[in-house]
Amino acid sequence: VQLVESGGGLVQAGGSLRLSCAASGIIFSIDAMGWYRQAPGKERELVAGITSGGRTNYADSVKGRFTISRDNAKNTVYLQMNSLKPDDTAVYYCNADVRRIGLPNVNNYWGQGTQVTVSS
Repeated sequence: VQLVESGGGLVQAGGSLRLSCAASGIIFSIDAMGWYRQAPGKERELVAGITSGGRTNYADSVKGRFTISRDNAKNTVYLQMNSLKPDDTAVYYCNADVRRIGLPNVNNYWGQGTQVTVSS
């Protein structure tokens, strides 16, 4: 199973970006999906998560500005980021709990990360 992120880049403060993460491989279903970020010198932190049923949760720092969504038919999760701030600068990672065809357990996977840089 591979998770491939796209959509990162450089944006001015107040701008918007939309991240995408597509899962591929021999997938039966995907449970929770989420976005994490890691800024230089800081620990990786949860930004937003979404269950297979669409229930969402957000870090306090992004509530009201970021929106997570998913397309289960495409095994894809999105993160719409509005009103971006320089403090949002980080590498953003996709994460997913995947059930593979023919296997009973759930495995957790990470994407390779995509850089988001917000200039002031």
